[in-house]
Amino acid sequence: MQIAEIADVAGRLRAQIGRVVMAQDRAIDSLLVGWLAGGHVLLEGVPGTAKTLLARTFARSLRLDYRRIQFTPDLMPADILGGAQFDFRQNQLAFTRGPIFTELLLADEINRTPPKTQAALLEAMQERSVTIDGESHALAPAFFVIATQNPIEQEGTYPLPEAQLDRFLLKLRIGYPDRDDERKMAAVHGRTVPDLDAFGLEPIVDAVFLAAARAAVAEVRIEPAVLDYLVDVVRATRQHVAMHAGASPRAVNMLAAAARASAAVQGMDFVIPDHVQQLAVPLLAHRVVLTPAAEIEGLTAVAVIDQVVKQIEAPR
Repeated sequence: MQIAEIADVAGRLRAQIGRVVMAQDRAIDSLLVGWLAGGHVLLEGVPGTAKTLLARTFARSLRLDYRRIQFTPDLMPADILGGAQFDFRQNQLAFTRGPIFTELLLADEINRTPPKTQAALLEAMQERSVTIDGESHALAPAFFVIATQNPIEQEGTYPLPEAQLDRFLLKLRIGYPDRDDERKMAAVHGRTVPDLDAFGLEPIVDAVFLAAARAAVAEVRIEPAVLDYLVDVVRATRQHVAMHAGASPRAVNMLAAAARASAAVQGMDFVIPDHVQQLAVPLLAHRVVLTPAAEIEGLTAVAVIDQVVKQIEAPR
């Protein structure tokens, strides 16, 4: 597959999804980057900012098996993974697969369920498999999680632990649209529940495309100077005075993989410093821990990552 084909698909996705969710081209590209890089994406924003609508529209634009789980305080791990149930016809226990056995999973409001249930996703998101009663069950190669969450200060939410956050390649913050886009939303939708069927959404790509696209992305070049820059950005998060814990070595690999995918989405067969800079906040900010003193001063992980990027000189 040629890189130009990936860029063409990205353009078609932007055009189709943009008819439903306005002013989210960067988020659409980020979802595609996550899918191509073999990662998962977390969408965070206050209720009503079209997080779930964006995920549903993206899912409809891919020819993949799709399931949605509404995370609630009473959701149990077995509700996600499945488990053994007694089959009265066969007079024996039989394994029943849960909704996690799909290709694209929408984990809606993931931080409204307790950590015990959140942990049910850890193995699946990292290893693409599920272990139940000592037996491992493989998930589809295209397995991809899009999760949404409300800010942790909202009532009835459970902060995602560091291990769970680390399973997400990118964390995107979905904010308020500007006035023109908000007016366009009212003109296009203008109802309490958006009707996706009215938009004539068609699947643009499938799992066959994904396999070929991932092979092409793996061939995207990272020149030594750019690779040095990428590594220095990650290492600098561990040395910043405001950091209690910086990004792990795994973040270096993730940043390299995402940078390759981002370059391909933009139609380029090589990574440039701009790709690293664009991905620094969504890929690193949820992987670092600030010192208590920095939090008291009102610093945020996003602001510190921005500082780190500006401090490291990019290669020409």
